Amino acid sequence: MSWKLKKTVALVGMMGAGKTAVGKVLSARLGVPFLDSDAEIEAAANRTVAEIFSRDGEPFFREKESQVIQRLLENERCILSTGGGAFMAERNQQMIAQKGVAVWLNAPLDVLWTRVRHKDSRPLLRTPNPYQTLKGLYEKRTPVYARADLSVDVLPKYSIEDTAELVIQALQTRPDVLEIAE
Repeated sequence: MSWKLKKTVALVGMMGAGKTAVGKVLSARLGVPFLDSDAEIEAAANRTVAEIFSRDGEPFFREKESQVIQRLLENERCILSTGGGAFMAERNQQMIAQKGVAVWLNAPLDVLWTRVRHKDSRPLLRTPNPYQTLKGLYEKRTPVYARADLSVDVLPKYSIEDTAELVIQALQTRPDVLEIAE
């Protein structure tokens, strides 16, 4: 089956929800490019997200993130993986709503913790109690992610491919975003 993607799909959600992994499978299934806003920021800055956070601070990073998201939304239709904090900015929510569709990969806290607890690449979790930090972010961000256009549950029983299929099913409820190509 071939698809026609009419708007960029912005994957939003917590770190560890699977935005990059699911996004890559989605882009392959739909035959469109995959872009990752964090990777684009790193390429432009020639530094990792963690280095940008420590050297320039989170506010600087968030400004660059908004600029990159705006640029990516204005280019070709694609699957866009956004950083966990990107959707927290109202400006980013509005840009995504105007030019694309936000899909929240809604993973429970225990799944997120299992996935991120052994990774050192998460600057926001470099705290004395990373679980409490993650829990705090989860509680603060979940009501904002709930504003996304579509939501897909990420559960341990689903593989990356299963989750990508659930996203495609959710996108099919939006003919303005995705349709089967004739």
